[in-house]
Amino acid sequence: MTRSVLISGASIAGPALAYWLDRYGFDVTVVERNDGVRGGGYPIDIRGTAREVVDRMGLLPQLTKAHVATEGISFVEPDGELIATVSNDALTGGTEGVDLEVRRGDLTDALYAPIRDRVTFRFADSIAQLDDRGDRVDVVFASGDERTYDLVIGADGLHSNTRRLVFGPEEEFHRYIGYAFAGFTLPNTFGLSHEGVIWNKPGRAAVLYATNPEQPVHGFLNFELEEPPYDAFRNPEAQRELVASTFPETDWYVPRLVEAMKEADDLFFDVVSQIHMPTWSKGRVALVGDAAYATSFMSGQGSSVALVGAYVLAGELATHADHTEAFTAFERRIRTFVEQNQALVDKGRSGLTPGTQELIDARNAALRSGAMSNDELAEAKSALDLPDYEAMKSPMVSPTA
Repeated sequence: MTRSVLISGASIAGPALAYWLDRYGFDVTVVERNDGVRGGGYPIDIRGTAREVVDRMGLLPQLTKAHVATEGISFVEPDGELIATVSNDALTGGTEGVDLEVRRGDLTDALYAPIRDRVTFRFADSIAQLDDRGDRVDVVFASGDERTYDLVIGADGLHSNTRRLVFGPEEEFHRYIGYAFAGFTLPNTFGLSHEGVIWNKPGRAAVLYATNPEQPVHGFLNFELEEPPYDAFRNPEAQRELVASTFPETDWYVPRLVEAMKEADDLFFDVVSQIHMPTWSKGRVALVGDAAYATSFMSGQGSSVALVGAYVLAGELATHADHTEAFTAFERRIRTFVEQNQALVDKGRSGLTPGTQELIDARNAALRSGAMSNDELAEAKSALDLPDYEAMKSPMVSPTA
């Protein structure tokens, strides 16, 4: 018997889950509100257990070739004077020559390619209504189309529509970390290549990150904010005004970053936050990735935890005839791993955006002495041993080639 599964979201967790479910013989559909696979060029990391996931998918050679190979991260004083330059691995707890750093679009393309002709994709559409009937889930799409599935999985990110429809408003599960940020690209007129530069004042950071000299630079403006800026979420002009007013300095490249942010056609504005839920499933609907347990970009582990979650959820569904048992096994197996990685946000915050001058001075002293490290991430990234689900051979669902 083949079970049908609808996955909402085609960023990272969604296509990864679709790959494994298709491999195990499920009938898979992915719905994505954008008109194509969600990409973007900023770099993301694939570390520890997640590296093993992409290896089992056969993607390791392709992603190794796409490895950005950041050579160093420099920290500068407000006037631009160099404090220290450290290796990316020392800063993030990475393992040199093992962990991968790739452009987001390179990862999403790699995940999409093996399943583009095997899985049904509904682009430029979304779920409008869900009705869990106990023995099936009836879905009405925004396009007006109606379909029935055995299971529905929300892999649609921090602001998950699936979570809202089934579990309730985002506010019930959203844990604000106390920061907002703006990300955008700008011309690489700085002479940067395979490196990042971080400028700080208390509670604020301006960042330039270059993957290579021929590509635009990624700019980030990150800042403390007592309450989430609700009025700005759906108002790009309000976002630009808020960020610009928070960075009035004439120091370093801050003015150029602010001007580029004002003019950027790829501005991405959001708050730094996590999702914490008592359970990730309800009836025949479950969540995975940021929709279930967003770790925030300050943890450095969002994409890796999404990949691991997708692998484990698919494996548990493939080795349990009952979806309730599968969802329970999924949570039991990875919740501790997720919580360890969510806890990394404090380390990321203290390194990227220290809140006081005293904390900045302490971080800078550690940078100058070479004592900057991230042992917590080094431990958390590999804190889960992956089961070999294909060897378990579910009687209900047989793996396919």
